[in-house]
Amino acid sequence: MDKRRQLIHTAFNLFYQNGIHAVGINQILQTAGIAKKTLYHHFASKEELIQAVVEYRDENFYNWLASRLEQVKPGYDGLNELFDAVDDWMHNRVDVLTDFHGCFFINTCAEYNDTNHPVYLQCQEHKTRVNSLIKRQIRALGISESAIQYVTESISLLKEGAIVMAHVQGDLTAAQKAKAMTWIVLAAYIS
Repeated sequence: MDKRRQLIHTAFNLFYQNGIHAVGINQILQTAGIAKKTLYHHFASKEELIQAVVEYRDENFYNWLASRLEQVKPGYDGLNELFDAVDDWMHNRVDVLTDFHGCFFINTCAEYNDTNHPVYLQCQEHKTRVNSLIKRQIRALGISESAIQYVTESISLLKEGAIVMAHVQGDLTAAQKAKAMTWIVLAAYIS
């Protein structure tokens, strides 16, 4: 792993476990075993490193979830797989995502409450990308075009709520509960 990638990977692990503002540059350098000069060769500031970390997690998470959904038929199977994937993540059965500490993007937005901040906007874009994967599953169900956005948002709320319930309240059955509720939401639109 090159030094830039090593810095991003180390910073992500520390940020995800402890929070972004709780982790200082010196802690990242010490954990990574990299000199400060090397850090500033790759990143002009901690803020630039944070943006690279958010991009790293976005790419990593999105690619993992897209890959899981590509392994099944879009629609019903894809929605089941969505919640099974989230369940696997919550139970630390997904090596590429590291141990579950809630949603990195939700956690990050809690630390960056300025909705125009570049880091906040990156997190928002991640959620939009993940919603596009959900929308693909909804569209495959053949429901009316006018209902697709509403149903996508409803399923997204169930997914996000399950992640928060697992993280904040320790309910590791939340993804399976949300999966069951998905069919209640869809019942109004499927004939």
